[in-house]
Amino acid sequence: MSTPSNQMLPATGVTRPDAVATARQGIVQVPGGKAVFPTLTVAEHFTVGAWLFADEDPVAVAARTGEVLALFPRLQERWDQLAGNLSGGEQQQLALGMAFVAQPKLLVIDELSLGLAPTVVGQLLEIVRRIHASGCTIILVEQSVNVALTVATRAYFMEKGEVRFSGPTEELLGRDDILRSVFLHGASKGMGEAPATTGAREREPVPDGPGTPVLEVAGLRKSFGGINAVTDVSFTLREDEILGLIGPNGAGKTTIFDLISGHLPADGGTVRLQGVDVSGWGADRRAAAGLGRSFQDARIFPSLTVAENIAIGLERHIDVRDHVSALFATPAMRESEEDVAFTVDDLVELLGLGAFRDKFVSELSTGSRRIVDLAMSIAHDPTVLILDEPSSGIAQRETEALGPLLRDIRRATGCAMLVIEHDMPLITSLSDSIVALELGRVVLQGTPDEVLADPRVVSSYLGGDLSTIQRSGGAEQPARKRVPVGAVAGEGR
Repeated sequence: MSTPSNQMLPATGVTRPDAVATARQGIVQVPGGKAVFPTLTVAEHFTVGAWLFADEDPVAVAARTGEVLALFPRLQERWDQLAGNLSGGEQQQLALGMAFVAQPKLLVIDELSLGLAPTVVGQLLEIVRRIHASGCTIILVEQSVNVALTVATRAYFMEKGEVRFSGPTEELLGRDDILRSVFLHGASKGMGEAPATTGAREREPVPDGPGTPVLEVAGLRKSFGGINAVTDVSFTLREDEILGLIGPNGAGKTTIFDLISGHLPADGGTVRLQGVDVSGWGADRRAAAGLGRSFQDARIFPSLTVAENIAIGLERHIDVRDHVSALFATPAMRESEEDVAFTVDDLVELLGLGAFRDKFVSELSTGSRRIVDLAMSIAHDPTVLILDEPSSGIAQRETEALGPLLRDIRRATGCAMLVIEHDMPLITSLSDSIVALELGRVVLQGTPDEVLADPRVVSSYLGGDLSTIQRSGGAEQPARKRVPVGAVAGEGR
């Protein structure tokens, strides 16, 4: 990483000063994930972003704001809207826009591509290059080495708080001893030997050809404040099928998951689970009926240990539930608890969580929490499993190991899967078919090759930057010249 000659940080260091003093010295951070204030409007965010320049000429600040709005016209369109109502991509644009207005000397960006569509990542990378060209040094924390390659010439790879590699980013790709799967390595192989979860239902052999529908969505609709988030969405998920769901940020993908799982009431349409209309059921009843879900932000219990969280995933398979049996520790209760403990141990070993077994989830990194979330989903043993960006926040090699593991889970458990994912190599290799969404509507459904070749999908979602499309797998060198930005990659940083 090189620092432009026209920007110098004070020699006094920034180890002890508080966040305000650090910001006044020109160090600005774009946090990963939650980088905006949901109850403030877009306009108010730009005012906040310029707090360091309260005494500066308002015309100059307005000019910098205008530059950002020219780069991100969607922010101009949503100028008076609350940031909490923006899509993930728009929130990330807003966070970078605030950083641009602040004129940093050192900009730290945490997880630039986290949860974002390829086209949005491409736009954000252009902003990163522009900020760097203005004389700013940039440190980029990024799980996808392929994405980091497009902007960073020098990289540090961290694992469990230690620097394992430092040097040219291109050399990092050849270090298989470092770029390895820490958690999921060997998990796919272990699936063949792993016992079924406690109380797992008996599996019937899946016949060849189209399977029985296990999840049917028909005419689903939802609006917020007059804005249509989901409009007449219909699709069918069949037994033993993996169906991918793709689309730009703000296309309604997560809202559809909320409607299917019962976390939001639908304005119209029906959801049928194994032939039963569950549209009026709550989330808990749908889960008990065999619908499992993971969330993009790994909604697990931070004050519980990893083992305790996985045990909660087994809750629907516990046969002994009465308080009297628990009070007197009856043989049936002890046997049930032993079954849970054995299954937790199996899943901890399967997913490489042994070092974290007794740690509180609040102590884990984003990627580690995602693996715990996956373990809980497997423990739930659902008939239908819906996964919201399972690769979000995990290292590139973990993503590359995730596809084979999910296919083996499907084969071992017989569950059907509905998957939202922005990593194209993962979703195309995993899915039997893909549904493409835009502005809350289904625009196309077909095989992965058919969907990704469609001009509408390319223009609205994929874009033309190969590096942002192929976030995992082998990276092709981008044609453009990279700027000297530093990158930090790794798990458990």
